[in-house]
Amino acid sequence: METQSDFTVVVATEEHTPYAQQICDEMESSAKARGTGIAKRSPEYVALKMREGKAVIAFDAEGKWAGFCYIETWGHGEYVANSGLIVSPHLRKSGLAKRIKQKVFELSRTKYPHAKIFGLTTALAVMKINSDLGYRPVTYSELTNDEEFWKGCRSCVNFDILTAKNRSNCLCTAMLYVPPKTEEGSNNPDAPAPQQ
Repeated sequence: METQSDFTVVVATEEHTPYAQQICDEMESSAKARGTGIAKRSPEYVALKMREGKAVIAFDAEGKWAGFCYIETWGHGEYVANSGLIVSPHLRKSGLAKRIKQKVFELSRTKYPHAKIFGLTTALAVMKINSDLGYRPVTYSELTNDEEFWKGCRSCVNFDILTAKNRSNCLCTAMLYVPPKTEEGSNNPDAPAPQQ
């Protein structure tokens, strides 16, 4: 098995768009294999995220595609989601998912330093990674109320559960990172004061 040092994780660009179809195919087959829901993404959408500099992509030591994740903004930039995390099946449990999540988290914090970062997941490993990054489990009411975000759940096999519960919960666990208080202020009263 490859180790974390065997991977390269970079911000995706136009040159990476040929991987979009492979990424989407792997997202869908992975969700089916796990028996979990996932909001489907089109290759065009994934390619757009790459062109916008709002995605990270990973390669193994031989330069083969190894993993991917992208960011999306909601509520006029008040919220950012790190979505579509996928690792090539033969590389799972190699530590790569953690590297990808760290990189996309850093990208989110750089591009949107005042935004709350959230995710919905059914994967215990992703919950652990998110927790290590400073996310905490929250109720769905603490997430964005942007209708466009919730429309993305329509392609999930669990969408009926979400709507039956008036978007108050579903099978996914909601997790949220609230940025520490800054000089401009923040809505995180529990955050420590910035270091001098």
